[in-house]
Amino acid sequence: MSSPTQIVSISELNRLARNALERALPLLWVAGEVSNLTRAASGHLYFNLKDEAAQARCVMFRARAGLVPWALANGQQVEARALVSLYEPRGEYQLNIESLRRAGLGKLYEAFSRLKQLLETEGLFAAAIKQPLPRYPRSIGIVTSLQAAALHDVLTALARRAAHVPVVIYPTAVQGEVAPAQIVAAITGAVNHARCDVLLIVRGGGSIEDLWAFNDETVARAIAACSIPTVVGVGHETDFTIADFVADMRAATPTAAAELVSEAWFSAARHLEGLTTTLQRAMRRNLDLQSQRIDNAVRRLLHPSARLQRVQNTLALLRQRMISSSSRQLRDYQANLTRLATALTHLNPDAILQRGYSIVHSRKTGELVTACAQLEIGDQISMRFGIGTADARIEQIQSSNSTSPDDLN
Repeated sequence: MSSPTQIVSISELNRLARNALERALPLLWVAGEVSNLTRAASGHLYFNLKDEAAQARCVMFRARAGLVPWALANGQQVEARALVSLYEPRGEYQLNIESLRRAGLGKLYEAFSRLKQLLETEGLFAAAIKQPLPRYPRSIGIVTSLQAAALHDVLTALARRAAHVPVVIYPTAVQGEVAPAQIVAAITGAVNHARCDVLLIVRGGGSIEDLWAFNDETVARAIAACSIPTVVGVGHETDFTIADFVADMRAATPTAAAELVSEAWFSAARHLEGLTTTLQRAMRRNLDLQSQRIDNAVRRLLHPSARLQRVQNTLALLRQRMISSSSRQLRDYQANLTRLATALTHLNPDAILQRGYSIVHSRKTGELVTACAQLEIGDQISMRFGIGTADARIEQIQSSNSTSPDDLN
């Protein structure tokens, strides 16, 4: 701290003033109307905050300005969390803005926090009471405004992922004073109708005031008491409402809610497509295999004329074999017959007689005479020669084996 007689420079004076201001006035909330807003090329925001009697220069550096969830504009009533400081090069008093919210949001956030604490204490957020979502919903209910872009997004997603599932719409306002009562009535109507297996409660993004109907206690209790499994998809991914906490499932966006309840159907369809592709490939492979088998069979298959020709060739061969065999057998039979004929010729009595022998029969007994002992003197005999016959009478009998021609008359 400089003494009263010490002389300081302007730069040092401004620095002392800045330090004194920042020590004396820590971060605080300041309410006012935005004016003279300028967006620098660096991304910093420069503007004034004013009321009926005064104004203060403000700066919000780019890193902080990028966190503002809406487009800042002149004339807006805001509440700024600010550090009172001084811009040393110019000696100008200014507010360094840390964050911004729309005017009145402080009370809304307080109300949000109180209701959240109350319902959480009652156990309405407990995982144990959450209903499981149906894996394959047969019908899907949607609670939203007919004019909402969220409805179009949800219907588009469902048509793309589970077009066969019926959709029932329960129209309601989704912002404004009448919205909470209408949302409750729509949820109650869906339960009474019992026409859907899961209920989507959706709306697009907006400011905290726009989404406030989904922070209403009656809406929260209606969702918690709903016997139909509920999915809440309100606002953008960073938006949270009381309805998100009491629902059976929270989705980051309306489209995400539609994708969540249709996931099993969508996965099944993808799986079915894969099975269809696999089946088609298997059928093609089987058809190719059968075609090859048919080709092989065709190559082995003979035309009837060709088969007849083959049979005729076989018959001709068999006929030739039969003729050859018959001829061979006939020659064998003829040779054998010749041998037998020769043998018979040698054994033929007539042939023997031709060589000078004769056959003698007893005329008394008719027996063939082969020995002289069969005869007696005076017996009549009949003799057969090679040519002709003759009768004789026995005059003399000799038992000797040799016989002289002179002994016979």
